[in-house]
This record gives sequence, C-alpha cells and structure tokens, in this order.
Amino acid sequence: MYNNILYPTDGSKGADSALVHCRHLAKAYDATVHVLHAVEHFAPYGLGGDVEVKNQRGMVGDPKGGEGGMTGSRTKRQEIKERIKAQSAEMVADAASRLGAVDTQTVVKVGNPYKVILETASDSNADLIVMGTHGRTGLDRYLIGSVAEKVVRMSDVPVLTVRQEDT
Repeated sequence: MYNNILYPTDGSKGADSALVHCRHLAKAYDATVHVLHAVEHFAPYGLGGDVEVKNQRGMVGDPKGGEGGMTGSRTKRQEIKERIKAQSAEMVADAASRLGAVDTQTVVKVGNPYKVILETASDSNADLIVMGTHGRTGLDRYLIGSVAEKVVRMSDVPVLTVRQEDT
C-alpha cells in the first residue's frame, strides 16, 4: 500500500511524535522513508536558495556551488550557509537514524516549507506524508500559519498528521 513515505521534520516535538508513527508504517509496509527538512531561513541572511542536500543518511552537498546575494564577506556568507546546511543535515540524519532498520533517504531543500514538502512528495513518488503539528490555536495559528494545514489542503496524496504530545 505504501512504498514511499515522506517524513518532513523541523526537529520539533511535533515532528518527533510523528516519527514514531512513520517508523511503524514503514516497517509494516516495508516502505522507504524520505526524511525532509525545508530550510526557510537563507533569505534573511541574504544567502540564495540554491542549496540542496540529497543523499542517504544526511550527506551534505551544494550541487550548484553557488553563492547568495549578500553583500559583505564571501567567506562569512559561506560560513553561515555551511553552518545552516550542517545543522539541517544533522537533523535529517538524526531522524533517519531513529527510524532504525527502515530504508531511508534524506533531503534538505531551501524554500517555503509547505511548497517544498509538496514538491518533494511528488519528486519522491510519496504514497503518504507523515508529519507533526505544533497544535497552535487561535491567534498564534492565524499569525504564524500552519504548514501542516496547507499540506493537508493541497496534497495529492494522503497526509497523516500527528499532534505534538503534551509534556
């Protein structure tokens, strides 16, 4: 039933809650899990959106070898970019390792998170998206928006959302 499961993570408790369900489904269906982190934060640093990390277990690479548009030190721009890439790669690698013996692919992409999730679901032929929610309500939800809600409304494949556990 499920051959490819997309698991977007932002490293939050909500994402951790979803990981447990993702692992069970992947084991039950012998599915590959595509662990994704969408980086939205290059633009505030003036760093272009040309970085993509796509390998097994979080290997980092910059396929275009490009620089962003920030004025100032090229070295400083590269240091910031590398730090962000390393943290993102570490996040997806950690999630992949917590999936245990499940077959995984990891990817880090830059862009609007809900759009990146939908594009990655299509690119990876995902049969299911398993993602956490933060459980925001009221004004916080209105002001911040809900990536999960946008994915649910716009996805061509089923989306399983898991609410963050209260601790």
